[in-house]
Amino acid sequence: MTNKKADESAVKITELTNDLQRTRADFENYRRQVEQQKLQYGNVVKNTTIMKFLPLLDDLDRAIAANEALQPLAKNLEKTLNELKLERVDSAAGTPFNPDLHEAVMVEGDGEKELVAETLRAGYRYEGELIRPAMVKVTRQ
Repeated sequence: MTNKKADESAVKITELTNDLQRTRADFENYRRQVEQQKLQYGNVVKNTTIMKFLPLLDDLDRAIAANEALQPLAKNLEKTLNELKLERVDSAAGTPFNPDLHEAVMVEGDGEKELVAETLRAGYRYEGELIRPAMVKVTRQ
């Protein structure tokens, strides 16, 4: 009888151990899922905030372009954008047109080579990810 009780106890211990291991695994999976959701939520909040901030940057760009006295502000603004991991898409005149980075609203010429002629609205990347393409005028040469 003692041997039978020992066998039953061993089986019960094995079952409880397996239950404990499954519970631990479930908890770890839950913890990872919650951490992932926190990161996703944080990214959504950051991207939403930045998207609301972009029209203000556009206004500042126009003000700086219209008033030479504001040029020191441009350098300070660029430094702040870099600290925030927000970078402008390269859309200077002569840059090769890239439909992944640029949105062409006008095209002139009839050549094969497409180059940015003018930037109408700056594009931005946040942490390396494109959040808004640059609106450009394209010339074909």
